[in-house]
Amino acid sequence: MLIRAGLILFLAMETHAAAPDGSALYRKYCAGCHESGVARAPNTHALNSLSPERILLALESGPMMIMGQRRTAAERTAIAEFLAGRSLGHEPPTAPPQTAFCKETAAWTNPLADPHWNGWGADLTNRRLQPAAQAGLSADDVPRLRLKWSFGFPGDIQAYAQPAVAGGRLFIGSAGHRVYSLSASTGCIYWTFEAEAPVRTAISISANGQAIYFGDIHANVYAAGASTGQLLWKTRADGHSEARITGAPALSGNRLYVPVASSEEVSAADPLYECCRFRGSIVALDAATGKTVWKTYTIANPAQPTRKNKIGIQLWGPSGAAVWSSPTLDLAHHILYAATGDSYSDPVAPTSDAILALDMDSGKTLWVRQITANDAFNLACPSSDKTNCPEANGPDFDFGSSPILVDLPNGRRALVAGQKSAIVYALDPDRAGELLWQARVGRGGSLGGIQWGPAADADNVYTAVSDITRTLGPKGLELNPEAGGGISAVRLATGEIVWHTPPPGCGDRRPCSPAQSAAVTVIPGVVFSGSSDGHLRAYSTASGKIVWDYDAVREYQTVNGISARGGSIDGPGPVIAGGMLFVNSGYGAMGGIPGNVLLVFSVDGK
Repeated sequence: MLIRAGLILFLAMETHAAAPDGSALYRKYCAGCHESGVARAPNTHALNSLSPERILLALESGPMMIMGQRRTAAERTAIAEFLAGRSLGHEPPTAPPQTAFCKETAAWTNPLADPHWNGWGADLTNRRLQPAAQAGLSADDVPRLRLKWSFGFPGDIQAYAQPAVAGGRLFIGSAGHRVYSLSASTGCIYWTFEAEAPVRTAISISANGQAIYFGDIHANVYAAGASTGQLLWKTRADGHSEARITGAPALSGNRLYVPVASSEEVSAADPLYECCRFRGSIVALDAATGKTVWKTYTIANPAQPTRKNKIGIQLWGPSGAAVWSSPTLDLAHHILYAATGDSYSDPVAPTSDAILALDMDSGKTLWVRQITANDAFNLACPSSDKTNCPEANGPDFDFGSSPILVDLPNGRRALVAGQKSAIVYALDPDRAGELLWQARVGRGGSLGGIQWGPAADADNVYTAVSDITRTLGPKGLELNPEAGGGISAVRLATGEIVWHTPPPGCGDRRPCSPAQSAAVTVIPGVVFSGSSDGHLRAYSTASGKIVWDYDAVREYQTVNGISARGGSIDGPGPVIAGGMLFVNSGYGAMGGIPGNVLLVFSVDGK
């Protein structure tokens, strides 16, 4: 009996001794990216705000899946519990309480006849311009904007999906996999939809108001009933394990045009990963059924074996040229324009960092204009272990934002595209992308330049810049509160800088960056730009003077009863329709301030 008891005690001690050390595992396998300022890698402070369940989900089926596959189930659990500071099984409920749902269902008829913002750019040219009649706000109204209501996303540290507004309803995705249909005037919930993975795309609404379309970070595309939230169809746009959809599907007639990107650039930081085989694409789907009509890869041929890295792992190429943003549609000429990111591996693809023109009916490539050659980059390059960094080791000058199709005063047209190089380009779409002009508006860099996109009215394109920088401080790399940010107006006809407004600065807020990475939005007379410092600011389009400033970093009493806090404004820009302004606040990546709130403003908060 004593022997058996002793054996049981010994085995219990062995089991305890063998329990993985989450702190040690994090330092060994994760901190190299998460604590060194690597893009898209939230730091420990941001990760501490997540539940262990949410972190484990990221390791097992989310953006960290490839990294997570290298670890055992016990190790993944240990890392998740270490970062969250608590054990599994204590995640608070995330389902909305019944009190958050609308008491009555409003009529939903001909919704696009009412003031609306549909998809990413408000229209298929992606100008992010809301005309006065649709905006319901004048330049004189803007200084009187006050918070009307706020809505919290449970358990999230990022509020990174741009809403769509139509027929008095708002549709928005979330990092928590849930898509919501809300009352635009009160924020009460009409319905929720559970996606397979986080939804960060803007949402596109059909012309008849019957369906909405969106994508998730597992590269699934969904159609759901706009009035009910019931699934109509679901299609996987790409079979690569790292494929994802970040740009809003663009809808025209019975075709849905879907941009496909990936997180393989992140997985390449692991020296054991066979980098890289993903190639970006545009997929045209039948809007009624979800069936593929055509698919055009940004790199024509699949990746081939190239060389082995220094530890003997096979490498592949060419790869990359992801399409991160919503495509731009030229309906008069039946042409689709897409902007691509960098290559992930050698050799560099001639279609990376480029603008592509495709035939909307067939998907045939009409022309390609590469802006930056020899740009192959992945997250091994800025990390401590550079094993998988390509020999090209390019500047990482993606086009992360949609090209803008505009008419010029001389009767010609232009595609205006902003790059992470901090250069804005105007290309002639009718002359195979011939360069019309270019203008530098910032310093540029891997986290710099133009990130999520400019906005354009009849005269100017308004370009905010990120230019995030980090300096070595007592706790390692820290955000530089004195560098980054600013917004410029560039004349569409000539590329001349009309005005430039530097960022007001972070003040005493720490950590903080004044970077203005978020997409820009313009209404007649006023342009809006969000900042990593948590401020949303409105500028006069005539002079660049700041006419309104809202600091979103605070706690909010939300209409759905969720504890919520504002943070960095990054990713999508403000949506304006029917006298209201809608903007998300909270961005736990890029060193930003975590948050989980949708903010809604109106004149005097009424």
